[in-house]
Amino acid sequence: MTGSQVPRSFRLAYVPGVTPTKWVRIWNERLPDIPLALVAVTPAEAADVLRAGGADAGFVRLPMDRTDLSAIPLYTETTVVVVPKDHVIAAVEEVSVDDLGDDIVLHPLDDTLDWERPPGQPANERPATTADAIELVAAGVGLLVVPQSLARLHHRKDLTYRPVTGVPESRVALSWPEDATTDMVEDFIGIVRGRTVNSSRGRTATAAQPKQRKRPDGGDARRKPAAGKSTGRSPRGGSAGSGGSKGAKRGKPRRRS
Repeated sequence: MTGSQVPRSFRLAYVPGVTPTKWVRIWNERLPDIPLALVAVTPAEAADVLRAGGADAGFVRLPMDRTDLSAIPLYTETTVVVVPKDHVIAAVEEVSVDDLGDDIVLHPLDDTLDWERPPGQPANERPATTADAIELVAAGVGLLVVPQSLARLHHRKDLTYRPVTGVPESRVALSWPEDATTDMVEDFIGIVRGRTVNSSRGRTATAAQPKQRKRPDGGDARRKPAAGKSTGRSPRGGSAGSGGSKGAKRGKPRRRS
């Protein structure tokens, strides 16, 4: 890109539960002249925001409609059930999806898990948001199954959560428009993937170090000692320090008198 095409800032979208603090800090250290602006989005609107140019890249939850979008899966979250602290589930370390069969399990409209059929008994109405569902759990209306980061985001002193097996898991990915893989996007991909500042990818990369020159004849690359220099061995196969002066010549035998 030319200088006139470089945006004034890098816009990074992120969905609830994702904490981009570490990556933002590294960006600010490496590219202090380009501010990074955070754009909070819901999982449902994240793809449309990226396609419309509302952000250069974003942390999203999979699955989502990836038409015209590139995505790099980063990690998979543990799925947990949020319950009141006095619920029987709070007394165990882990539950299976079958253990929720007799409970009302809330299924908010912004649910990020790819259910074939949500567990438990359905509520009379679906809460509009995960935050609304958390309030209903606290009121004793039902339970809620969510990615662990969302349980932490909506933490309350009167609620707790436990891992659930046999349920879908949420994958977090870095996504951006396919036709807008800019230098800054490459820089951020490098940061997320743990590349060093000297990586060959992205605008912040430094020039690669020159490779060691090979001998024209393709022989052993080890340098031979220059003439007159010691190799640590005497010309007659002994150690250089085992006797005799270095490089000394043998003279004629002395005649006995």
